[in-house]
Amino acid sequence: MENPQAPSKSLVLEALPFLVGLLIAAHVFALVYWIYRLATEKQPQRPQRSKAN
Repeated sequence: MENPQAPSKSLVLEALPFLVGLLIAAHVFALVYWIYRLATEKQPQRPQRSKAN
């Protein structure tokens, strides 16, 4: 007697690698965007201090 898998369970198992890849890609994109925002952020201007020796 065959025991076929439920269609919904096999659909979830087939979609799982795609969902994991999508999740990883979203995190990589967020990391790159965060680094870009840090790199292009304007730094507050500090007042120039004269060097006193």
